[in-house]
Amino acid sequence: MTAPAVPRRLLPLLTAEQIGELRPELADVIEYRKSGLSVNHIVGCPLECGYCVRHVFENFAMKTPKRLMTDEAAVAALVSHRYFRPHKTPIQLFNRATDPMLPVVKPHLFAVLRMLDEQGLTNHILIITRWRVSAEDCAVLNAFQNLRLTVLVTHSGIDNPAIEPVNSSIAADSLRMLFEHAERYRTVLYWRPIVPGLNDSDEHIERARELSLHAHATVFTGLFFRTQMAAYYEEHGLPMPYDSTARRKIMPEQAEQRVLGAYESRNEPTGAPWGTLFLKTSCGVAYAWGEADYNGHFGIKELCRICPPEQIALCAKPWAKPRLEDVTREALALGAIGDVEVNDRAIVVEGLDEPPRYFLQHGFGYQCHDRDKPHQYRQHGRAPIGWEAEDGPTSS
Repeated sequence: MTAPAVPRRLLPLLTAEQIGELRPELADVIEYRKSGLSVNHIVGCPLECGYCVRHVFENFAMKTPKRLMTDEAAVAALVSHRYFRPHKTPIQLFNRATDPMLPVVKPHLFAVLRMLDEQGLTNHILIITRWRVSAEDCAVLNAFQNLRLTVLVTHSGIDNPAIEPVNSSIAADSLRMLFEHAERYRTVLYWRPIVPGLNDSDEHIERARELSLHAHATVFTGLFFRTQMAAYYEEHGLPMPYDSTARRKIMPEQAEQRVLGAYESRNEPTGAPWGTLFLKTSCGVAYAWGEADYNGHFGIKELCRICPPEQIALCAKPWAKPRLEDVTREALALGAIGDVEVNDRAIVVEGLDEPPRYFLQHGFGYQCHDRDKPHQYRQHGRAPIGWEAEDGPTSS
């Protein structure tokens, strides 16, 4: 089966004036995020998840998806982007402003995938959805010959419809469908957001564990809770999950231990007691493809503690500390200031925003951190809420 042509009925294009009314970062179609260059030329979603990142972009009220540009223009913007490396840079499609599997968005998703695949690109492509996936959709996804395509199905199990209007059974059905039909793509259970007291009961954890049997890997994480989300919760009388907000995802240590304890107790002592459970998205994706982690997390050894031994061996083989002079040259060219450091865990720089740091990270296959925003031991990428200090490397 070949991938479909561009659909006859296209989503409407926003006018230049309408685009000018959006927040600048929402109007910027290509954004470098932690898991790769993110393509988002469609904005608007009717699913109304209370914790959605769209709150941050102040377009949560936009329920009807619309296009900022054509699919062809979006692909051209991606492959000509200064940070794009063919066959290397991981890519995300429609992951911050809509759901890619919505019926009106899906044809555009398939069109973009077709155009990228026809260029012979082998980059990792991540698609994140919580919506319905059919057997016909799976056939289309299996038709792409070159792309390393991973579908991550977001499943929270949250039962409060005011917070999670979309019943989690939809995502569960989609996950099973995707896994059953997977040939050329992989599927990952994206178990998130886990919020203590909301969806971390024994029943919730057991449900997720059962679902993990229908995925090539499972990644779990906490809640991205910014001031905009807190304002929405307060306005709608929703129970506040935390007393404060944070720039990083909140996943308290106790919640993490509940998940790990439950998974460990269900698996045979075969050397991989947590099965195919991972703390980081790229770790789960890499495992699903039988590859080393492209985000260089191997340097953050405590993240590897639950990984299967065979995956640790895969990640260890290509992982190497880059030469300081090489890193310094590239970092300074990108605008870094001050001293550049390469330690046993990460590259540490000053004066670089996230996009150039991620460019360095994916280029060297080695974590790249901001000296002013250190990652604390065992809290890598997580807010300090719900954590106590523990002996180990202090940061980065």
